[in-house]
Amino acid sequence: MAGLVTTLFVAQLVNVQVLRGPALAAEARADRTRSSTLLAHRGDITDADGVVLATSVDRYTVAADPLRIADFEPRPGDLVDGEPLQEGGAVGIAKLLAPLLGRSAVELAADLVGTSRYLVLAKDVTPEVQRQIADLRLSAWVSTTMTSERTYPAGTVAGNLVGFVDAEQAGAGGIEASYDDVLAGTPGSRECEAGLGGQQIPTGRCEVVDAVPGRNVQLTVARDVQWKAQDSVDRAVSETGADYGIAVVQDVRTGEVLALADSGTVNPNDRSTDAVAHASRAVSNVFDPGSTGKVVTMAAAIEGGYADAGTQFEVADRYTTPNGQTFKDSHDHPVQRLTLAGILAESSNTGTVQVGEQIPKQVRYDYLRKFGFGEKSGLGLPGESAGILHPADEWDGRTEYAVLFGQSVSVNAIQATSVFSTIANGGLRATPTLVSGTTDEHGDLVPADRPDPVRVVSQETADTVLRMMESVVEEGTGSSAAVPGYRVAGKTGTAEAAGADGRLSGIMASFIGVAPADDPRFTVAVFLKNPRSSIFGGVVAAPVFSEIMGFTLEHEGVQPSTEPYVPIPTTW
Repeated sequence: MAGLVTTLFVAQLVNVQVLRGPALAAEARADRTRSSTLLAHRGDITDADGVVLATSVDRYTVAADPLRIADFEPRPGDLVDGEPLQEGGAVGIAKLLAPLLGRSAVELAADLVGTSRYLVLAKDVTPEVQRQIADLRLSAWVSTTMTSERTYPAGTVAGNLVGFVDAEQAGAGGIEASYDDVLAGTPGSRECEAGLGGQQIPTGRCEVVDAVPGRNVQLTVARDVQWKAQDSVDRAVSETGADYGIAVVQDVRTGEVLALADSGTVNPNDRSTDAVAHASRAVSNVFDPGSTGKVVTMAAAIEGGYADAGTQFEVADRYTTPNGQTFKDSHDHPVQRLTLAGILAESSNTGTVQVGEQIPKQVRYDYLRKFGFGEKSGLGLPGESAGILHPADEWDGRTEYAVLFGQSVSVNAIQATSVFSTIANGGLRATPTLVSGTTDEHGDLVPADRPDPVRVVSQETADTVLRMMESVVEEGTGSSAAVPGYRVAGKTGTAEAAGADGRLSGIMASFIGVAPADDPRFTVAVFLKNPRSSIFGGVVAAPVFSEIMGFTLEHEGVQPSTEPYVPIPTTW
């Protein structure tokens, strides 16, 4: 009998230590292992000068294990108001923890009674408070888990651009969304053996995979210029009674956007409404460009050899095309003897139709397309509309002429601005951009890839159209856009705007211009939807342009014009 018992014991020992030993050891190790995710720090979004527009701060969630807390006993060193702690269980834990959480010990103790294994006590706790909680040595009963809080120090400045993050800290709008893969980084992990009280076993296995922090994204936006543009359109909306306003500031040489402003811009820190989720109107809202679109017709006419700046026209206030379509100017007037430059300066619809009817329909379409109509700008903001440009073979008898003066075609604010930047850049169209670069693992800025500029018209044609646009400010409808000390070229516009359903929803008054005209640096565009004080861009939008352009030139240190304005004849 004794031999049999010995044999059974030996067999069991072999089974446990040899046959099942590795598996049992693995099970025990798994029971002792505590796993956690190490959050990756989300990268910052900064302006062109490194001013932080969006950043993440470390925060902690404090949670308790009420079931285990019931067995808590005071330990040497547990002090409350300098006196040794006397109570155990929920009352004892509450007395230690409540002062740090800013809560009543009595109320906290009531919350800590129960059979739950996980109870959240506080969120968004600062690192300072977390360290104080850690000093209490309560990890067997109370845990602190690091989280992240996204904050936007600039408030409303560029709030329509930076976007926001969701509850999981993933980009959900604006640059936060379009560059989420760059900003987010890669989470890490931690797997360590711990004792029954949750404390790490000093000699136990501990495997840590470090989190890879996200990279910073640097915008081309200049915070001060963005603020000025926002402030100017906000005041313009208030003074004119407009529904809303948009302003764009672009570097003509690079396509970089220094400001992209919506009136009433949201503060990404404020989540009380869903306004923060709305796309910027500068890319989402479309409208007929109106008379600012005449610049495309003038460039096409000159480039194709159909006319030059001095070509002479007799311009009545009404004009009927060969297919029986009648067009009229904004006001009645006798027959005017205008040059091509004069037609642009006076913003004559009938004159523009006379010019454009010489240009074949497909060529009209091709130039609209070359200038960027009917396709997304490449800016990369979520919610951008490509606008509306129907193929030439789908144009009806009126549309084929209406497109010549900026009707029957729809664009967003960036597309409209890009036309003028292209002319100011010697006929080269640079893709608009909001991002100058991202940081690498060493924190050095890596410039963003940019497509090569595309030639739309020749340097000679662009220079001629620019001089013609200068006459708009010096002699025509855009006199209120003048900036003291600088030569300005631009164009007024009053056009129809489409609503969310694509139907006509009012008027878009605008002015788009370039300065200095003798050495172009910046394009500024101003758009006001349904202004009540006047529908004319030269009246309501041009003064806002002057204010924003003047500030931008000073901010960027651009010297005043030195070459005098040489007028192009506008009449004959």
